[in-house]
Amino acid sequence: MAESTVRGRRDRRLRWLLASSAASNLGDGIGKVAFPLLAVTLTRDPLLIAGLSATQFLPWLLFALPAGALLDRIDRRRAMILANTARAVVVGGTAALVAVGGVTIWMVYAAALLIGVAEVVADSAANVLIPAVVGEGSLDSANSKLQACEIVGQTFLGGPVGSATFALFATFPFLLNSVGFAIAAVVLIGLAGSYRARPSTTASEDSRTALRAELAEGFRWLKRSGLVLRLVVVAGLISLASELAQAQLVLYAIDYLRLSEAAFGLFAFVGGIGGLLGAGLAPRLVKVSSRRAVLLGGTAFCGVAFTGMGLTSSPVAGATLFGLFAAAVVAVNIVLGTARHTLVPGELLGRVLGVWRTVVWGAIPVGALLGGVLTHVLGSPARTFLTSGILLFGVAGFAFVSLRRGAFDDETATEERVLHQDR
Repeated sequence: MAESTVRGRRDRRLRWLLASSAASNLGDGIGKVAFPLLAVTLTRDPLLIAGLSATQFLPWLLFALPAGALLDRIDRRRAMILANTARAVVVGGTAALVAVGGVTIWMVYAAALLIGVAEVVADSAANVLIPAVVGEGSLDSANSKLQACEIVGQTFLGGPVGSATFALFATFPFLLNSVGFAIAAVVLIGLAGSYRARPSTTASEDSRTALRAELAEGFRWLKRSGLVLRLVVVAGLISLASELAQAQLVLYAIDYLRLSEAAFGLFAFVGGIGGLLGAGLAPRLVKVSSRRAVLLGGTAFCGVAFTGMGLTSSPVAGATLFGLFAAAVVAVNIVLGTARHTLVPGELLGRVLGVWRTVVWGAIPVGALLGGVLTHVLGSPARTFLTSGILLFGVAGFAFVSLRRGAFDDETATEERVLHQDR
């Protein structure tokens, strides 16, 4: 088969996957604004409002590992279709309850939990599908485009659409949300082919491997992988250190920089622009340097941005530096995602991703809590940003020492993956 024909088929497959991801991320963005707004109309109890946020996040901690094992057993495209269909049904049901005035705060909790479980499956499936729809040389570009879909859908479009339509008619954003997830499911029908992982090495011909045994196999591979395990640690440390400051961003903007609540929205907007810039630049930077260099430089730039935010009292400088942080952290995430796709065998990718996301997402609430404690002890959110920046420099130093030169660039990565598959 001609190389141009193969490339054309891969491009079409990637376009179908990105179109589905764009629709689902738009739905996510609308829902993440609409559900808290609906909750506020039902209760003013701050604990219940905070509990909704925790409920939306909880499935990533509870189900990332089993979802990863599930995705290594079944067709990943089909899992993504079913998960998006489930989200469309749940949100559609919520819209109907809002329309007739029959919704309660506990129904909102239940809907948020069900949607969160389906989100774990859908988002994880989209991630592990990337290597199957593109060639190995296109992973950086594909991960960049997937990040761009998330940023545009959730930051630039979903949030504003969700808040504006809720103000007009409370049912409307949930209808749009449901339609977005339905479109995400339907679009994937155009993604032709089978996307089932190869059988696990622990599976027998007569019976399926128990879930516990499959998870154990993933843990064993990760433990002996060396490089991937170190990348998980680096990703977790970046998440922990950066969340110290990010959780305090609203206090930094309103209490320290003296911005209005309306002006605070500009921080999210500038962050979105920075994220898109990072998504666009990351593949180009990898081509002229290396993935290791982009990872180290991006982590260091995150440290520069937060250190600068801790030292400045200028709103313009603060917003600009936050945009720099967003660009750097997105570039780092693209490099880490590509490294994961390059190094991990396809039949183990779901389980390793489950461990990865449990560590990284699990670090977020820990970092947020520590950030709140730091701000209370230090007396200023700016000092928390300064502390976070210094810690990110430390993470960059740890990555410099622990990740050898060329460790997860194309040739070395392929050799290491083959080595671990043969063990």
